Amino acid sequence: MRFFLDSANLEDAKRARDWGLLDGVWLSPAAAEAAGIEYRRAVRELSALTDGPVCVEPGSADAKGMYKEARELAKLGKDIVVQLPTRPEGLRVARLLAQDQIAVCASACYSAAQALIAAKSNVAYVAPAVGPLDEVGSIGMDLVEQVIRIYDNYGFQTQILVAALRNPVHVLDAAVMGADVAAIPPAVLEQLFRHPLADELLAGRRE
Repeated sequence: MRFFLDSANLEDAKRARDWGLLDGVWLSPAAAEAAGIEYRRAVRELSALTDGPVCVEPGSADAKGMYKEARELAKLGKDIVVQLPTRPEGLRVARLLAQDQIAVCASACYSAAQALIAAKSNVAYVAPAVGPLDEVGSIGMDLVEQVIRIYDNYGFQTQILVAALRNPVHVLDAAVMGADVAAIPPAVLEQLFRHPLADELLAGRRE
C-alpha cells in the first residue's frame, strides 16, 4: 500500500519523507487555505518534494472550467493527478484529459455504483471517501470492500485510493482489504507509530 499525505503543509510532507512514508500527496484547496498557502504554490512545492503523484483538485464546478483548470494544474508538477467528481460532467472531463495524457482520480465516491462507472471510464484512481460515510451512519469501509470485490471480479486497472481517513483503524482496514493507496492526514500518520506497550517501554527508558 502507498501512503499519500493528506496535507498542504510542507513541513508535514518533509517529516513523512524523512520517515520514508511519502509516496505521494493528496492536496485540496481547503487544506491549502488551512495551511495559509496559495493553492498553486502548494502544488509546486509539494510536487518538488515528492517523487510520487500529487492529487490536485480544480475549483471549477462546470465541465469547461474543470477542463481548463485541470490542464493548468497539470503543468505545475511532474506527476500531477487531477481529482474530478464522480459525476457525469467530471467523467466527461476525464475522457478529455485522457487524450492529453493527464491522469485522473474519480473523487467524492460514495457508492459502489459510482466506483464501477469510474472504472469503466478508465480513470487512474477512484477515491471512496470513508469518513463522510461514517458520519452519516453508514460504514465507509464497507464501500471499500465492495469496490475491491467488483474490481477483482472484472480485472479493472483503476487503483483504489481510500480518502477522508479519520483514524488509524481506517488505514489498517484499507490495508487488510488490499486497497492500493491511503490518503492519510499527518495526525493519523503519526498515530500509526503509537501503541500503549511501546509508549510504556519508552517511558521506562526515560526514567
